[in-house]
Amino acid sequence: MAKVDPDHRALRIHGTIARDLGMKIVNGGYAPGDVLSGEVVASDQLNVSRTAYREALRMLAAKGLVESRPKTGTRVSDRQRWQMLDPDILSWIFAEEPDESLLVSLFELRRIVEPEAASLAARRRTPDQIREMKTALEDMARHSLTSPEGRLADQRFHAALLNASANPFLITLTSGVGAAVAWTTVYKQRKTPLRRDPMPEHWAVFDAVAAGDAAQAHQAMTELVDLAFLDTTSVLPPS
Repeated sequence: MAKVDPDHRALRIHGTIARDLGMKIVNGGYAPGDVLSGEVVASDQLNVSRTAYREALRMLAAKGLVESRPKTGTRVSDRQRWQMLDPDILSWIFAEEPDESLLVSLFELRRIVEPEAASLAARRRTPDQIREMKTALEDMARHSLTSPEGRLADQRFHAALLNASANPFLITLTSGVGAAVAWTTVYKQRKTPLRRDPMPEHWAVFDAVAAGDAAQAHQAMTELVDLAFLDTTSVLPPS
């Protein structure tokens, strides 16, 4: 039997605590300004060490979800302070039914960022980046978005495209955009199978970038994001 690393086990524990608290925060279980339980009470309630609970709060603070102050304890932060593109926060938002306004805002961001990134990529991409994008799309087509492998390939495609923009500020959005792509794809399939094949739009973006056609790359990526938005909002529950 393999040994269990105590430090790794501790990481899993405080990560689980952070996930559970984070999900309650982003999905409205805790409101901005609410005070979370102190170390002593929380560690007893959760049957964990104070250290694990403290580390969980530090994780949440780093993501902007909470803030700790002397004498007042740890409070839930206002939403404008949350690191909304943090992959963990996005996963917690999509663990339940996402707020429609947040979903709209997320796709607004993608529509601002990704078409321009595609346009830059068409002008700046390298042969290696073209091969990377093509391989990602081939893997995506082979495995399909119903599988983890296919969704990972989709993220690789979007990451390669952002890297090809050669803009260091856009590149820092890679993990957030990748998480947004992955979690909206998972959400679309939660209740019903995918309603259409998104591969044609992805190949259209690739073809334009590979051809060095910046205007067509911008248009193709805009269409990709718009169709993804329609696919995602079509599965929202009736308001």
